[in-house]
Amino acid sequence: MTRAVLVHAYGGPDALQVGDIAVGAPGPGQAKIRQTAIGLNFIDVYLRTGLYPQPSLPFIPGMEGAGVVMEVGQGVTVVKAGDRVAYAGPAGGYAEERLIAADRLVPLPASIADQTAAAMMLQGMTAEYLLNRTFKVDASTTLLFHAAAGGVGLIACQWARELGATLIGTAGSPDKVALAKAYGATHVINYRTENFVERVKEITAGKLCDVVYDSVGKDTYMGSLDCLKPRGLMVAFGQSSGAIPPFNLAILNQKGSLYITRPSMQAYTTKREDLLASASAVFDLVGRGKIKIEVNQTYPLSRAADAHRDLEARKTTGSTVLLPG
Repeated sequence: MTRAVLVHAYGGPDALQVGDIAVGAPGPGQAKIRQTAIGLNFIDVYLRTGLYPQPSLPFIPGMEGAGVVMEVGQGVTVVKAGDRVAYAGPAGGYAEERLIAADRLVPLPASIADQTAAAMMLQGMTAEYLLNRTFKVDASTTLLFHAAAGGVGLIACQWARELGATLIGTAGSPDKVALAKAYGATHVINYRTENFVERVKEITAGKLCDVVYDSVGKDTYMGSLDCLKPRGLMVAFGQSSGAIPPFNLAILNQKGSLYITRPSMQAYTTKREDLLASASAVFDLVGRGKIKIEVNQTYPLSRAADAHRDLEARKTTGSTVLLPG
């Protein structure tokens, strides 16, 4: 038996219940891993509340982790027992041990610590596909990135700085503004005291942004569209304030023939070669010191509910890791 956090019914943080589960031997194509660190992400909240319904209840949330391969099933050649590995998806991460499709595991370089890996796989590869593939950011790009002091945001600030881009971030407190600036944001707007649309217009001298990355959703999406230059792209990759409601697509025409996309990391890493390439890009920048992964909070796995409360209350900065055992 091993300890895990299960959701028996969708709901608030109290829906996260600690219990014992049996983890069997890996089947064909699977690996069994002993986890040493588990990443916390806002998608875990979406799973817990049922915004992203799961095939059955109860289920174990958690999309990101690191650990050691205990054994592998028939036909597995991409990893072996004893390998240090990390992953970003599928769900099932809030547990001391788990089974996972072996081709979703990425071998860890010796230079990457377990907690760093658990904090960087989902968030780091999200930043990679957002800035490299959803929109190809370069030195000529001006972009707006909401929640710039969050886990993905801090990585994006550093990545954009490395690319030479102009990143305008938003954050919700003076401390978070300072943090995003320290991590490479060119400009940071405190959305609680400033109108971010007006500030973007001022900062860009009315030229606006090539691309907006919006993980907030309902509270910001219309303002995000107003920050785009004609034919600009809005990347809606999260909804921490709630889902974007249906709206008339004619608005995109009225605001300048705008584009909007709702991407997911899964679509960008379906092929193993894409998964490995994305992880390699993150490992490279972290290994060269160009990106620092900031694990600012750790919680025992048994306190996953407290971690969710703090995440939803926006009390966290950078990355948060749950520790088994």
